[in-house]
Amino acid sequence: QCAARIPEAGALLDLLEKCPEHQKKGGFPVVVFEGLDATGKTTVTQSVKDTLNGILLSSPPACISQWRTILDDEPAPIKRAFYAAGNYILASEIAKASTQAPVIIDRYWHSTAAYTIATEINGKVQDLPPANDKVYQWPEDLLKPDLILLLTVDPEERVQRLQRRGLEKTKEEAELEANSLFRQRVEESYRRMVNPACQEVDASPSKEEVLKTVLQLIKKHCAL
Repeated sequence: QCAARIPEAGALLDLLEKCPEHQKKGGFPVVVFEGLDATGKTTVTQSVKDTLNGILLSSPPACISQWRTILDDEPAPIKRAFYAAGNYILASEIAKASTQAPVIIDRYWHSTAAYTIATEINGKVQDLPPANDKVYQWPEDLLKPDLILLLTVDPEERVQRLQRRGLEKTKEEAELEANSLFRQRVEESYRRMVNPACQEVDASPSKEEVLKTVLQLIKKHCAL
């Protein structure tokens, strides 16, 4: 039904159909970076990729990102389906890339889940599903990374970084800025994810210090 009204959705489903059902990870580590906008993901992922001679991927993957602005304007269920489908298409890219080099990813399933939960549940952090709820579980049929690092910065520092960047805000970023409860729900949803859980990294220090911390965690948790 959606594809008949939105041609881009049809093209997305065609891509999804071509993805093998069960993706297997290659021999190289897969590390995901999560966090709100302006927590330093772009800088850190690029630095880690360069340091490890890795392959950098992102969600939604490049092959569907041209449809993002169109589907972002659709009702929430269609928008979320776009990001969910993107994760499965990304899994195909991860499976292939991880046979060649370490894979560094700017956002993956945890982002889709955290923003969905925070959007669907109004109110305070206490109103979120309990910590052991299945909404925080990684999907059984989705390729799993070796390590997920959640970058966090002080809310005021993050807003200052956004202002310095001077970029046009996404709808979600505008919501994060206007609604501190929404931001708290997103961050708490990230923290409740399990199997695999996020390892939190304070991204407030200098780029060099954050990179050093991140590389130590990768060395500790991944076979390099």
